[in-house]
Amino acid sequence: MTLKEKSKTTVVVGLSGGVDSSVTAYLLKEEGYNVIGLFMRNWVDESVTIHDECPWVEDSNDAMLVADKLGIPFQVIDMSAPYQERIVDYMFSEYERGRTPNPDVLCNREIKFDLFLKTAVQIGADYVATGHYVRKATTVSKGNEVHHLLSGLDSNKDQSYFLCQLSQDQLAKALFPIGHLQKSEVREIAKSAGLVTADKKDSQGLCFIGKVRLPDFLQQKLAPKPGIVWEIPRDADFLSASRTTLSEKAAPFDFHPKHGFKRGKHNGAHYYTTGQRKGLNIGGSPLPLFVLGVNTEYNAIYVGQGEDHAGLYRKALFIKNSDLHWVREDLSVSIGESSCFDVRIRYRQPLVRATLHRTEEGAFLAFDMPEKAITPGQFAAWYDGEELIGSGTIFE
Repeated sequence: MTLKEKSKTTVVVGLSGGVDSSVTAYLLKEEGYNVIGLFMRNWVDESVTIHDECPWVEDSNDAMLVADKLGIPFQVIDMSAPYQERIVDYMFSEYERGRTPNPDVLCNREIKFDLFLKTAVQIGADYVATGHYVRKATTVSKGNEVHHLLSGLDSNKDQSYFLCQLSQDQLAKALFPIGHLQKSEVREIAKSAGLVTADKKDSQGLCFIGKVRLPDFLQQKLAPKPGIVWEIPRDADFLSASRTTLSEKAAPFDFHPKHGFKRGKHNGAHYYTTGQRKGLNIGGSPLPLFVLGVNTEYNAIYVGQGEDHAGLYRKALFIKNSDLHWVREDLSVSIGESSCFDVRIRYRQPLVRATLHRTEEGAFLAFDMPEKAITPGQFAAWYDGEELIGSGTIFE
């Protein structure tokens, strides 16, 4: 694209008040694009933020200062109602069922690259840009453009997993200007440009809510419900039972109080997730305790000693047809066929090798080696090299 063409191309940047989106806007402006900054106000319920802090106001002020420094138009848009409906309500519903949703993946799919994208197009944008550490490449196959979602070059910051639910139509309108950079380079660019966010710490809170921690958020919206923590011995017989079929390998262990003994108490099974170590507040065991399973129907938590406890590991997982998603629809696996991929079942997890088996009901991912803490409600994403090919919500 020539400089003249860029000057006629409008890009709306989702300015979050952080350094990544700030540098995104700066780089696009330097390249000659017509840049507009929008801040998304996604949460207004201050009852679940940390006292004496108002994160969205602070972040929007920083975003406004960056826009002013760059000389670009800036506006705050309120998306709190759809965020409540599409993200927060769904999140609570999943936790109440003993599942663990990923609000960041949902936020990208439902808010940033759906409602926000549509808003940007309505005001004349040709593209939207975000500060994600991912890359996009575009090729032409049989006369059609194919968009490739590639891992960010900074392996410590790669955020492709969070975008695993995007479609070709969404990628067609997306730009990721910092995906080829290291985080240290992004901060240096911000400093050189005199951006107020240059030394600002990365957000550790929920997607676009701010500094609120997830446990605090859940405890203020889901009522405590005291229950029993049951420990499952490392040598429990049922853990070594033979599992040969894909369905058997993917099925969660059927933990039951009869398999263990009382280990302590908890404030509500819906506050916990498979694989969790911190927050149990139970001592006195030779090895650290990990959550093996959560049963919200009976309000029971099952734990085991040591990260090598057999109850933490399974050889496969299952994804329902309705939850299967292909970023590269042209590479989807047909019913009755199988294909090998590199798979990630949580953010920052190293990729592991697995075979995707497609059935009439959905897809099984069978791992070369047993996988730790497979968590219903989270997303499994599969890659071919650097490229993210597809994803799905883990059913079991």
